[in-house]
Amino acid sequence: MDATALYKFQSGLYVVSAATADDYGACVINTGLQLTSTPLQVMVAVNKQNHTQGVIEKAGHFALCPITEEADMLYIGRFGFRTSTNFAKFDGIERRETILGDPFTPTASACVLACEVVQTLDVGTHMVFVGEVKDAENLSDAKPMTYAYYHGTLKGKTPPKASSYVAE
Repeated sequence: MDATALYKFQSGLYVVSAATADDYGACVINTGLQLTSTPLQVMVAVNKQNHTQGVIEKAGHFALCPITEEADMLYIGRFGFRTSTNFAKFDGIERRETILGDPFTPTASACVLACEVVQTLDVGTHMVFVGEVKDAENLSDAKPMTYAYYHGTLKGKTPPKASSYVAE
Protein backbone atom coordinates (compact mmCIF):
# COMPACT_ATOMS: atom_id res chain seq x y z
CA MET A 1 0.00 0.00 0.00
CA ASP A 2 1.23 3.50 -0.83
CA ALA A 3 0.07 5.57 2.15
CA THR A 4 1.55 8.68 0.53
CA ALA A 5 -1.66 8.74 -1.57
CA LEU A 6 -3.17 10.44 1.49
CA TYR A 7 -0.88 13.43 0.83
CA LYS A 8 -3.35 14.34 -1.92
CA PHE A 9 -6.06 15.10 0.66
CA GLN A 10 -6.49 18.83 1.17
CA SER A 11 -6.17 20.10 4.71
CA GLY A 12 -5.05 23.19 6.51
CA LEU A 13 -2.78 23.85 9.44
CA TYR A 14 -4.25 25.03 12.72
CA VAL A 15 -3.19 25.98 16.19
CA VAL A 16 -5.44 24.34 18.76
CA SER A 17 -5.13 25.49 22.36
CA ALA A 18 -6.84 25.08 25.70
CA ALA A 19 -6.46 26.18 29.29
CA THR A 20 -7.47 24.99 32.72
CA ALA A 21 -7.16 27.02 35.91
CA ASP A 22 -3.50 26.01 36.29
CA ASP A 23 -2.29 24.77 32.90
CA TYR A 24 -2.44 25.44 29.18
CA GLY A 25 -1.40 23.73 25.98
CA ALA A 26 -1.16 24.65 22.31
CA CYS A 27 -0.07 22.68 19.28
CA VAL A 28 -0.23 22.58 15.49
CA ILE A 29 -2.65 20.12 13.92
CA ASN A 30 -3.68 19.43 10.34
CA THR A 31 -7.00 17.82 11.21
CA GLY A 32 -9.57 20.49 11.88
CA LEU A 33 -12.80 20.84 9.96
CA GLN A 34 -16.39 21.99 10.13
CA LEU A 35 -18.80 19.12 10.79
CA THR A 36 -22.24 20.75 10.92
CA SER A 37 -23.85 24.15 10.58
CA THR A 38 -26.78 23.61 12.96
CA PRO A 39 -25.47 23.43 15.57
CA LEU A 40 -22.21 24.92 14.35
CA GLN A 41 -19.61 22.25 15.17
CA VAL A 42 -15.99 21.59 14.30
CA MET A 43 -13.69 18.68 15.02
CA VAL A 44 -10.02 18.42 15.82
CA ALA A 45 -7.80 15.36 16.19
CA VAL A 46 -4.95 15.67 18.70
CA ASN A 47 -2.26 13.08 19.38
CA LYS A 48 -2.64 11.53 22.83
CA GLN A 49 1.09 12.10 23.46
CA ASN A 50 0.63 15.88 23.10
CA HIS A 51 0.28 17.86 26.32
CA THR A 52 -2.52 19.85 24.64
CA GLN A 53 -4.70 16.74 24.31
CA GLY A 54 -4.84 16.29 28.07
CA VAL A 55 -5.53 19.98 28.64
CA ILE A 56 -8.46 19.94 26.19
CA GLU A 57 -9.82 16.82 27.90
CA LYS A 58 -9.63 18.47 31.34
CA ALA A 59 -10.84 21.91 30.25
CA GLY A 60 -13.76 20.73 28.12
CA HIS A 61 -13.15 23.50 25.58
CA PHE A 62 -10.57 24.70 23.07
CA ALA A 63 -9.63 27.50 20.69
CA LEU A 64 -8.99 26.76 17.03
CA CYS A 65 -7.09 29.13 14.72
CA PRO A 66 -6.35 28.42 11.05
CA ILE A 67 -2.74 29.43 10.39
CA THR A 68 -2.21 31.91 7.53
CA GLU A 69 0.48 31.94 4.86
CA GLU A 70 2.06 34.82 6.83
CA ALA A 71 3.45 32.22 9.26
CA ASP A 72 7.08 31.23 8.87
CA MET A 73 8.88 28.11 10.06
CA LEU A 74 9.78 29.77 13.38
CA TYR A 75 6.06 30.25 14.05
CA ILE A 76 5.28 26.65 13.01
CA GLY A 77 8.16 25.44 15.18
CA ARG A 78 6.96 27.41 18.20
CA PHE A 79 3.57 25.71 18.18
CA GLY A 80 4.34 22.49 16.31
CA PHE A 81 7.75 21.19 17.28
CA ARG A 82 7.94 22.06 20.99
CA THR A 83 5.90 20.83 23.91
CA SER A 84 3.79 22.98 26.22
CA THR A 85 5.13 20.96 29.16
CA ASN A 86 8.43 22.86 29.10
CA PHE A 87 8.03 25.73 26.62
CA ALA A 88 5.79 28.79 27.09
CA LYS A 89 4.44 29.01 23.54
CA PHE A 90 2.78 32.41 23.91
CA ASP A 91 5.75 34.20 25.53
CA GLY A 92 7.01 37.06 23.37
CA ILE A 93 4.00 37.23 21.05
CA GLU A 94 0.56 38.80 21.33
CA ARG A 95 -1.75 36.60 23.39
CA ARG A 96 -5.50 36.90 23.80
CA GLU A 97 -8.16 34.67 25.33
CA THR A 98 -11.47 33.41 23.95
CA ILE A 99 -14.72 33.84 25.87
CA LEU A 100 -14.09 30.34 27.24
CA GLY A 101 -10.65 31.34 28.57
CA ASP A 102 -8.45 29.58 26.01
CA PRO A 103 -5.29 31.35 24.83
CA PHE A 104 -4.63 32.21 21.19
CA THR A 105 -2.53 34.61 19.19
CA PRO A 106 -3.93 36.76 16.39
CA THR A 107 -0.46 36.63 14.80
CA ALA A 108 -0.64 34.56 11.58
CA SER A 109 -4.20 33.47 12.45
CA ALA A 110 -7.07 33.79 9.96
CA CYS A 111 -9.75 33.58 12.65
CA VAL A 112 -10.41 32.12 16.08
CA LEU A 113 -13.17 29.76 17.13
CA ALA A 114 -14.07 29.26 20.79
CA CYS A 115 -15.42 25.72 21.12
CA GLU A 116 -17.05 23.72 23.90
CA VAL A 117 -16.34 19.98 23.70
CA VAL A 118 -19.59 18.09 23.12
CA GLN A 119 -18.16 14.68 22.10
CA THR A 120 -14.87 12.83 22.17
CA LEU A 121 -13.77 9.77 20.27
CA ASP A 122 -10.67 7.70 20.93
CA VAL A 123 -9.22 6.73 17.53
CA GLY A 124 -6.05 4.98 18.71
CA THR A 125 -3.11 7.36 18.60
CA HIS A 126 -5.37 10.43 18.61
CA MET A 127 -8.42 11.81 20.38
CA VAL A 128 -11.08 13.46 18.26
CA PHE A 129 -12.83 16.34 19.96
CA VAL A 130 -16.09 17.66 18.55
CA GLY A 131 -16.58 21.24 19.60
CA GLU A 132 -19.69 23.37 19.42
CA VAL A 133 -18.65 26.85 18.34
CA LYS A 134 -19.61 29.35 21.04
CA ASP A 135 -17.89 32.36 19.48
CA ALA A 136 -15.98 33.17 16.29
CA GLU A 137 -13.94 36.15 15.14
CA ASN A 138 -12.19 36.92 11.86
CA LEU A 139 -8.62 38.09 12.48
CA SER A 140 -7.00 38.43 9.05
CA ASP A 141 -7.74 38.46 5.33
CA ALA A 142 -4.51 36.56 4.61
CA LYS A 143 -4.84 33.19 2.89
CA PRO A 144 -5.12 30.19 5.23
CA MET A 145 -2.12 27.89 4.98
CA THR A 146 -2.73 24.50 3.41
CA TYR A 147 -0.67 21.45 4.19
CA ALA A 148 0.45 21.49 0.53
CA TYR A 149 1.80 25.06 1.00
CA TYR A 150 3.56 23.99 4.20
CA HIS A 151 5.26 21.09 2.42
CA GLY A 152 5.87 22.71 -0.98
CA THR A 153 6.67 26.35 -0.19
CA LEU A 154 7.97 26.22 3.39
CA LYS A 155 9.56 22.77 2.86
CA GLY A 156 8.09 21.64 6.19
CA LYS A 157 8.20 18.03 7.34
CA THR A 158 5.43 15.96 8.92
CA PRO A 159 6.30 15.15 12.54
CA PRO A 160 5.68 11.61 13.87
CA LYS A 161 2.81 12.79 16.13
CA ALA A 162 0.82 14.25 13.20
CA SER A 163 -2.27 12.34 12.14
CA SER A 164 -0.96 12.40 8.54
CA TYR A 165 2.51 11.04 9.38
CA VAL A 166 3.72 8.24 7.10
CA ALA A 167 6.99 6.52 8.01
CA GLU A 168 9.63 6.70 5.27
